[in-house]
Amino acid sequence: MAKKLIVAPAPHVQTLQSTQVIMRDVIIALIPALVVSVVVFGWSALGITALSVGACVLFEYLIQRFLVGGKPTINNLSAVVTGMLLAFNLPASIPWWIVIIGAFVSIAIAKMTFGGLGKNPFNPALVGRVFLLIAYPVQMTSFPAPVTGGIDGLSGATPLAAVKEAAKLGGDKADSIIGSMGVGDLLIGNMPGSLGEVAALALLLGFAYLLWRRVITWHIPVVVLSTMAVFAFVVALFGGNASLMWQLPLFHVLAGGALLGAIFMATDYSTSPMCTKGCVIFAVGIGVITMLIRMWGAYPEGMSFAILIMNSTVPLINKYVKPKRFGVK
Repeated sequence: MAKKLIVAPAPHVQTLQSTQVIMRDVIIALIPALVVSVVVFGWSALGITALSVGACVLFEYLIQRFLVGGKPTINNLSAVVTGMLLAFNLPASIPWWIVIIGAFVSIAIAKMTFGGLGKNPFNPALVGRVFLLIAYPVQMTSFPAPVTGGIDGLSGATPLAAVKEAAKLGGDKADSIIGSMGVGDLLIGNMPGSLGEVAALALLLGFAYLLWRRVITWHIPVVVLSTMAVFAFVVALFGGNASLMWQLPLFHVLAGGALLGAIFMATDYSTSPMCTKGCVIFAVGIGVITMLIRMWGAYPEGMSFAILIMNSTVPLINKYVKPKRFGVK
């Protein structure tokens, strides 16, 4: 009886990875995009990000301290990540008080109301962003031109908004706008848009870092972007515009919030499915809904709405899409 059998609850395999380490890696992955946004829009981009992060951390601390109780959770850095992602969904000209309102909605309503990190069904930063878009549409869609000039012909509108408006006028104007944008322009991000929309190359660098650190897997981002590309290719093919069959998919993958949403927000642990098959279904849904809104919806961008809609389906996906239990044929 010297060696007793000790039974303990799961998990039985321990790693050095913790919530704080994971969030720290996400912050590091977002830094290249932050640097690009500062270069493109000036120091206001850094000020908005700092204000958003500070407000999110403050609101989480106050709610934890005076309402929820228990040990403060701001040390896990999740509020910092929420603040950065919220800022990346805002234009550089947004008034400071709107940033604070967005931070309050993200933390107080979308996160702490449900019990905090890991219990929220919807991505907090996207809830804040969509709320601000509905409540303050003028401020949320007023994008300053880049300090370095930007792509000619956009006149302060984002590429997606310019194409959407041109499509309403009919003719081939929308196609000409897409055709005039090279892949290099979209990768560098020298164009009007939200802070996190104009740094495609930097976001891809962050994606590579997260894969290397094994913070996320490739399934959701790759499937989301692939679905969008295939959707755009089919639209161009059946639209009889052979010249855009390759340009249209690249445009929709690199423009707007596609990369930011697919890499950093759709992969949120608590709001995405648990198994690989479920993640694929989840990602396909995001890609399809995004393209439906972009092509025929009222908004030029659909990534935020698509992710939130698919967040609501995660409990259903987890219930019916499960891996086989060990030993079961």
